[in-house]
Amino acid sequence: MVKNLTLMALVSVGSDSTDIIQKLQDWGVLEFDQITPTQLRNKKLTKVFVNGNWIGCTENASALYSEFKALRRDFGIKREISIVRDFTRKEIRFLTDTGRVQRPLYIVENNELRLRKYHI
Repeated sequence: MVKNLTLMALVSVGSDSTDIIQKLQDWGVLEFDQITPTQLRNKKLTKVFVNGNWIGCTENASALYSEFKALRRDFGIKREISIVRDFTRKEIRFLTDTGRVQRPLYIVENNELRLRKYHI
């Protein structure tokens, strides 16, 4: 098990979080300081975090998650950025910090294995 992890895994070197925060703001994520307590009670809102910091909220979590995953696959954002959607907590977390172990992920589309290998 350890040998397989050593051969297959990568350790993230980290990247600047300001780029992903700017892209989230451009996408239309409501910034934390602009959200009123009344808006926070809205059950449609999903919290958005970057490296554990609450950046804001979005009403369209599925579109945000899908679009940023596509951006990562098409090199619009760095490959080593982890994107996690937590349905139970209604959160989307972006992780750009160093020292995260990343495993390879092979994507099968239309019954064909993509030639590129992704790490998550």
